[in-house]
Amino acid sequence: MIRLAVIGTNWITQKFVQAALGTMSFQLSAVYSRSLSSAKDFADEFVTASANICLFDNLDELAKSDNVDAVYIASPNSLHAEQAMLMMDNGKHVICEKPIASNLEQALQAVENAERNQVVFFEAYKSEFLPNFKLIQAGVAKIGRLHKAHLSYCQYSSRYQKYLNGENPNTFNPKFSNGSLMDIGFYCVSAAVALFGKPTKVQASGVLLNSGVDGHGDAIFSYPEFNVTLSHSKVSDSHQPSEIQGENGSIIIDHIAECTKVTIEYRDGRTEELSVEQADNSMSYEAEEFARRIKQKDFTRDKRALIVSEITTEMRKQIGVQFPADAE
Repeated sequence: MIRLAVIGTNWITQKFVQAALGTMSFQLSAVYSRSLSSAKDFADEFVTASANICLFDNLDELAKSDNVDAVYIASPNSLHAEQAMLMMDNGKHVICEKPIASNLEQALQAVENAERNQVVFFEAYKSEFLPNFKLIQAGVAKIGRLHKAHLSYCQYSSRYQKYLNGENPNTFNPKFSNGSLMDIGFYCVSAAVALFGKPTKVQASGVLLNSGVDGHGDAIFSYPEFNVTLSHSKVSDSHQPSEIQGENGSIIIDHIAECTKVTIEYRDGRTEELSVEQADNSMSYEAEEFARRIKQKDFTRDKRALIVSEITTEMRKQIGVQFPADAE
């Protein structure tokens, strides 16, 4: 069993632990929170599945713990790279919520740290490991020569009203390396890179909130023979699917992050359903992949994560979003 620790006790951490335990490869061995009482409340849910869960409110002590093999990081974005490197310097494998870093420089430092320590460093971009995403990758060959794609993820944030009320939550605070692009826009950028590779040119635009982060934005990724347009927003909803257009037909994707339904509509009028039923907890597949890499000592550099970090860093420059981490 891989002894897993978690940093952060929010809903996404809960969901990942449930997914990890479901793979039968992990046991929850430690929980970190700034408050020991919060750590205990989180751990109490899993005591029947994992005995002897250690509680920490000190990251250095967690990093040095002999009771931990791997760590899941779900802290604010601005802390990802620093915390990941602390854990890896102490021999821990790391799966870090997306994005792995605030900017490309930090991402490179973290990846090089993982290689130096010979540990797994894995960005928790779950979509890439979904069965339906793999079917999209395979389905691209069926629609012929590509000309256009549109990837969209727009969702009114549950914390937007708090921002409007003047509370300045993490989600809309540059101090925490956040905003629409670094949150849900990340899924559009990562999907484009996972499907088509690194674009030859990136053009980005966005609308900034008074806090200094983007509330929504768009981008055009140029490839030698086709373009990909991206739309993302945390201040409005969209029910528009994503689409990949080829000369023989188009792939229609419901919810680019979850890939809940994938269909090909051919030019001759035929329709082909590609999607299959996926696990209720869509984080299960990334948990399985993380376990595989640890067991097989697969320390392969995550090229997609680095390309995405390079692109989002450039997009923020074009939009005018600056994080404190950029000045460090």
